[in-house]
Amino acid sequence: MSTAVPADLTFDAFAPDHRADPYPAYHRVREATPLFPYALGDVPVTLVTRYEECAAVLTGNEWGHGYSAGISPFRDTTAAIPGSFVRMDPPEHGRYRKLVAKAFTPKLIGEMAPVAGTVVDGLVDAALERGELDVLEDLAVPLAVAMVAVRLLGADAADGNSFRAWQLAIARGSDPDSLLGPDDISARTDAAIACMGHFARLIGEKKQQPGADLLSELVAASVDGDFLTEPEVIGMSLLLLVAGMETSINLIGNGLLALLRHPGQLALLRTHPELIGPAIDEMLRYDAPTQFTIRVALDDTQVGAHTFRRGDGVVVLTGSANRDERVYRDADTFDITRFTGNRPPRKHLGFSLGIHYCVGAPLARIEAEAAIRTLLDRAPDLALADEPIEYRPSLIHRGIRHLPVTL
Repeated sequence: MSTAVPADLTFDAFAPDHRADPYPAYHRVREATPLFPYALGDVPVTLVTRYEECAAVLTGNEWGHGYSAGISPFRDTTAAIPGSFVRMDPPEHGRYRKLVAKAFTPKLIGEMAPVAGTVVDGLVDAALERGELDVLEDLAVPLAVAMVAVRLLGADAADGNSFRAWQLAIARGSDPDSLLGPDDISARTDAAIACMGHFARLIGEKKQQPGADLLSELVAASVDGDFLTEPEVIGMSLLLLVAGMETSINLIGNGLLALLRHPGQLALLRTHPELIGPAIDEMLRYDAPTQFTIRVALDDTQVGAHTFRRGDGVVVLTGSANRDERVYRDADTFDITRFTGNRPPRKHLGFSLGIHYCVGAPLARIEAEAAIRTLLDRAPDLALADEPIEYRPSLIHRGIRHLPVTL
């Protein structure tokens, strides 16, 4: 049994002219059907557009990546990177995630919050002295370098520009190959090789002189007596760098842009700073840093009225699900009080759901809260300095190039 789809319905949210605002294009397809047949290049897939169906795929045991079973229709962009657990299915996935989760215990996250505050204070001090600020390049990026590359992975802050360049190329390259040009694919390969080489050298240093960082723990770590190989540690480090930096940078950029474009909400947050937590959740719902993910049916299964066969691929449009009017009242309205009260709405999909829920979500929240709180506290006249806003070409990762503001 399958879902009827209007013959004249098209999906164009991935087109360049929708980069600034894909949400009307999402809405058009979502209102017509929860499941839309689509082609990523020569790969036939199904777009999952509504919340309930997206949540069912993300949390269902019948869904995964299918690479180890050899059934995925998608090209495995991380096949050459051992330890990249985002591509793995259980039980292998659990082994690697258990190791990385050590870095995100409540105790360690609590210790990182004041570090983030100190870093942000220093960056805002410099901006106030200059009299200008690009929220991305002068705040979100150096904060992510300090927290992820330096604090989490024990790298040298002097290599921040290299980490940013590699991270951007690899993040752009995480889009399906059919949506990339040859230069994007070449840049992804070059960046991955350079980044893995850098971590190989850094791991050599950690073997000789371990530090108080996750990379040192990974070098020495084992689960059930099974030590990681060096290539696996390198792969996990690359994953943490790219995913950790890209998510927090774009959360800060997209979130602050939403506040600045909604002065009433900005004023409300100034008056009620205790709303910062729910405000971050609304930013993640309203304009999430990650817009979709891919999954493969590991067994024959059904979603809604549609039957999927083992090996069928889907694109889970979490960016669309987060605006589903069936779940969120006035879904296109930015409302920082949405996730408050005794009966808040369903959990947004900004950090996904299920076993692949973003392991670095607590750190991304800490960085965003520190950056936004401090700017609102110390820049009472904060305002956008320039429009229109230019978006980066990535589709999975949604982010802006620059966000100049007046202080």
